[in-house]
Amino acid sequence: MEDHSVKSKILQFKGQPRLPKFAVPKSYDLTLTPDLAACTFSGSVEINLTVLERTSVLVLNALELSIHEPCFTDSNGKRYRPCDVVVDGEDEILVLVFDEELGVGGGVLQIKFSGVLNDYMKGFYRGTYLDGGVKKNMANTQFEAVDARRCFPCWDEPALKATFKVVLVVPRELIALSNMPIIKEEPNGNLKTVYFDESPLMSTYLVAFVVGSFDCIEDIAADGTKVCVYCPVGQSHRGRLGLSLALRAVDFFGKYFSMAYPLSKLDMVAVPDFSGGAMENYGLIIYREAELLHDETHSAAYSIQRMAIVVAHEVAHQWFGNLVTMEWWTHLWLNEGFATWISYLAVNDFFPEWNIWSQFLEETEGGLRLDALEESHPIEVDVGHARSVDEIFDAISYLKGSAVIRMLEGYLGEEVFQKSLSSYMKKYAGGNAKTEDLWRVLSEKAAVEVNKMMDTWTKQKGYPLLFVRLEGHTLEFEQSQFLSSGLQGDGQWVVPVCYSAGSYSRCKKFLLETKFGRIEVPELLDSSRENLSSIQDKILGKNDEDIWIKVNVEQAGFYRVKYEDKLASRLRKAIQRKELSAMDKFGILDDTYALCQACEMPFCSLLSLMDAYKEEFDYIVLSRLIDICLGVVRISRDAIPDMVGRLKQFFINLLLGSAEKLGWDPKSGESHLDSLLRGEVLTALATFGHRKTEEEAMKRFQAFRNDASTPLLPPDTRRAAFIVIMRNSNSGDKKGLEDLLNIYRQAESVQEKKRVLGTIASSPDADLVSQVLDLQLSNEIREQDVIYVLNGISLEGRETAWRWLKAHWETVLAKWGPGRGMLLTHFIRDIVIPFSSHQMAHEVEEFFARWPNDSIAMTLKQSIEQVRIKARWVDHIKQESSLQELINELASRGC
Repeated sequence: MEDHSVKSKILQFKGQPRLPKFAVPKSYDLTLTPDLAACTFSGSVEINLTVLERTSVLVLNALELSIHEPCFTDSNGKRYRPCDVVVDGEDEILVLVFDEELGVGGGVLQIKFSGVLNDYMKGFYRGTYLDGGVKKNMANTQFEAVDARRCFPCWDEPALKATFKVVLVVPRELIALSNMPIIKEEPNGNLKTVYFDESPLMSTYLVAFVVGSFDCIEDIAADGTKVCVYCPVGQSHRGRLGLSLALRAVDFFGKYFSMAYPLSKLDMVAVPDFSGGAMENYGLIIYREAELLHDETHSAAYSIQRMAIVVAHEVAHQWFGNLVTMEWWTHLWLNEGFATWISYLAVNDFFPEWNIWSQFLEETEGGLRLDALEESHPIEVDVGHARSVDEIFDAISYLKGSAVIRMLEGYLGEEVFQKSLSSYMKKYAGGNAKTEDLWRVLSEKAAVEVNKMMDTWTKQKGYPLLFVRLEGHTLEFEQSQFLSSGLQGDGQWVVPVCYSAGSYSRCKKFLLETKFGRIEVPELLDSSRENLSSIQDKILGKNDEDIWIKVNVEQAGFYRVKYEDKLASRLRKAIQRKELSAMDKFGILDDTYALCQACEMPFCSLLSLMDAYKEEFDYIVLSRLIDICLGVVRISRDAIPDMVGRLKQFFINLLLGSAEKLGWDPKSGESHLDSLLRGEVLTALATFGHRKTEEEAMKRFQAFRNDASTPLLPPDTRRAAFIVIMRNSNSGDKKGLEDLLNIYRQAESVQEKKRVLGTIASSPDADLVSQVLDLQLSNEIREQDVIYVLNGISLEGRETAWRWLKAHWETVLAKWGPGRGMLLTHFIRDIVIPFSSHQMAHEVEEFFARWPNDSIAMTLKQSIEQVRIKARWVDHIKQESSLQELINELASRGC
């Protein structure tokens, strides 16, 4: 009878999305002793609780821990030992059942525990590093989203903030880091006990520790904050750029939010084994080495730019996410969307010459692409079991989230938006907030019902396509949900629309709140400076080529636009006359590609528009053009294989002008954007098999192989050369692969290693691709770095990669599967999405039906949907009768 009572008490907590609120934590005193040789750890925690209602059960989180000697002491000193202790691995909870009820009031829960320093790159885990050529163990943490419970028993929910006092017992020769400054160290033989200051209120997922061997460089920010960068021993010089960026970021965000950095120190540490790019732990940001270490001789312009964005993103989180934290994972986008958007704001302030807001369109495009799927999800997702939150760390939370924030800021105005965020930060500092709380503050400051507009963007998936036509004096708008599958969605949005006619001096904004909208065109025009009737004549078509209408100016809105034919024709002419901004040229091209993929426009229309970009030199436009060229080649292999060669020639012709202008060698004083563009253009020409590019690449690579310090192959052009080497390698001649692997093995720079890994699978030879994929299963490539290899698989290697994945799925699942972070999803995305046939979609579906796995379920559905979308596109392309003639004509130009 007694056992039945205990079981019933425990059963009531199973399958619940959140912990019961019988008791909540106020503070943690946590001591941890990692054993790096045995790869284990032991610890104890004293949790100062408030019992909110009488209870005979305490329920908190724990996972993969052995629990010892739990005991609760109430405020009167009475001790309660549980009669039953249950660790439920399925629900990741620790249930303590007491014979007596615990009274309302304060108390302390004491628990001893032990666990394994795992290899999952989650929780408290083992990493490795080389010390004089000897591999040694270290330890660090990754608790977001729900893995603090793997390290110590806790109330592992973001709203249950508490203070933390941390003590680490570590080998005497190693450095120990945590969120707060060290207040004292006590030696104890070969060990030392390191005591850290008590933290302010914070969520468990932001607690962090690192134990390892590092060199440190430091400086003081303008507000007095001590900023330190911890690098591998002997590599402190590689941390200087990251330190400089962090100092500027601390200053920038302190001013932007009108609130100083919340802690007394900020540490940033580069670790060898890390599944993500970086993690914003309060006061202790942990980075993958490639994201924090800068090497003058091996870091390309792109790496420098990415480091600036990543550092700004993580430092921004110290305010938006750490000081003010989402109440539950449903509001994850408040963390990630805002940090993504504001990182660009900061980098634009640091480096205005980079035109970083134009490059933000690449983020927007990533969000638009995923959100056009039926298998997308809203920005705000109802998260049941917290473990399922891993799947929403995706392009919707980060990229769509940041894009709708940019759209909202554009609508409300920069000054109002900044003041509102400052008020929001002050109001919720040290606490938690929901999306509605932010909308409330913005509405008060802007005198606008922000929630009325933004709920349409955050609570439903998808986004609108605006169809625009001109009827007489009236510009007509019709919105419908855009889906790449071509199906009809039923979403409707409150859309902030900005459009221009003939000149950027003539802009108009309005809210499209219904399915249809109408605007009188003459309202766009400055009648005080031009004769209205002549302008109306132009609008009405008497001089069509002289006037254009561009909707979604500078691509500020998160939606796509489709124009009636006459308006589309005028925009194409405006592109040729160079009358449009780079961001608008990007948008027109990107929208056309998406509409073509959804079979809303013919393939020939896309190719004809691409021809209008043949004299384009702006980085962001050419970068998108290159991506679309590659996409067109991929789809054409299945749709019109006989024309792929001619299409490649057309694309080579489009890019040769910029390639000749840029050359292979950097020019003194050239812009950052030219450095970025040179690498992308030459890589594209190499991929398309341009003979002169291949010859020059081989010559320069030989010089580089003989002398790694040669100026003939600087970092920005190495990727292009490496691809040429691999595309000219095969199973009969593996010298190119062997050369690149030697570079990888000898490289000290993580950027150089990353560059090699991203190109060694680019061979068209099946045997070489298979050999490279096999390398992922060896110890030669760190588990986290497989993402670079997978992303670089050649178009010709997709069938080989799929066969390899099927043959090795059990091994892949064991090595990168559940509990090992989000790395497993890369195998699905990068190997499945390149296909474009209904047959392959069915085969993939059948294969994974035998291997059900919740951690990849959403990624798998989205990947299969993208294969089906492309299969439908292939069918439509095959039905276009005049394609061959058009492609031959386009390929012949410039030859």
